[in-house]
Amino acid sequence: MSAEPPSSELALAARRHADDVIKPQVREWESAAVFPREAAALAAADGLLGLFAPATVGGQGAGLAAAMEVFEELGRGDAAYAFALSMHNAVANAIARFGQPELSARYAPGLVRGELLGGFSLTEPHAGSDATAITTRAEPDGSGWRVTGRKAWVSLAGEADLFLVVCKTSAEPGHRDVAIAAVERAGPGVAFPTLYRKACADFLPIGEMELDGAPAAMLAPAGAGMRAALGAIDVARCDIAAIAAGLHAEALDVAVAYSGRRQAFGGPLIDLQAIQFALADVATDLEASRLLYRRAAECLGTPDGPVAVAHAKRFCPDAALRAAIACSETLGAYGWLLDHPLARMIALAKMLQVVDGTAEIQRVVIGRSLSSRSPRE
Repeated sequence: MSAEPPSSELALAARRHADDVIKPQVREWESAAVFPREAAALAAADGLLGLFAPATVGGQGAGLAAAMEVFEELGRGDAAYAFALSMHNAVANAIARFGQPELSARYAPGLVRGELLGGFSLTEPHAGSDATAITTRAEPDGSGWRVTGRKAWVSLAGEADLFLVVCKTSAEPGHRDVAIAAVERAGPGVAFPTLYRKACADFLPIGEMELDGAPAAMLAPAGAGMRAALGAIDVARCDIAAIAAGLHAEALDVAVAYSGRRQAFGGPLIDLQAIQFALADVATDLEASRLLYRRAAECLGTPDGPVAVAHAKRFCPDAALRAAIACSETLGAYGWLLDHPLARMIALAKMLQVVDGTAEIQRVVIGRSLSSRSPRE
């Protein structure tokens, strides 16, 4: 097994959740194309929906290193499901720790218990990697705020109960007036007109959200929104790196198990040097991925955090995709059959490459850091 022994009760709970809930049911979720709220409720019962939230609202108050181990374990079960839980945990933590007391009391306990699902909405049809180009607008209405605009690539679209929406409070270009507002899915002026068709994981709805004067509560006021959003995205990118390592580890286990059983040329495939060399490279990449995401978790919240996260987010999904392809090839023609999970893992690894910031954006972060260290004449 390529999995390491869980170092915490939360990680052990995540491993049980992956083995007992996710893996046995993920094909049914895929066929039904409906998000498994019942599975999320089971995850909540094990503390997996309030990882970062404080104990005062029923959360675990887990440190980043412990939480990343949880996401690796969930990534072994299914990367898309793990991604949804990552996003939910970010919302639950933000509401519990940074929301006004009334906002926290209203939503945080339900988010931690899994009675509510949380989603995060930043991207717009015209503003993807360039987050400062968003135009969704929040305006005061006397008793609160109203939000108007159109969002794209919204995960848990139409499914999450509460969305944190990154918006602006004026027509001024740039990020100085960026804010974050909390919007209920069931509120007036909220619609989800388009759900995207994807290569896999149709049980995780991703699509567009239209806001037409939707009532909202302000979480991060104008001027604080972009910093808060970027901080949350750094944590999310670290989550994705850990999830990618989980997918990577599971792909390696599938290939090792298959090649140990499969007989060819007078013995098991795993005894052939070509197979050993291919899987050895996969194993080395897995060790590197774990070191990178753990280092990133240690650096979060420090000046070294954004670059450490960028290294992990750039490398780990790429390594997971290489691993899924190499492990699929170990199975020969069987690798692309749905009887084995590797074809789906290839598609999921491609998803991990782009969510929460593409590899190219991570190179921008790393490159700017290198540029800042370069001596100037």
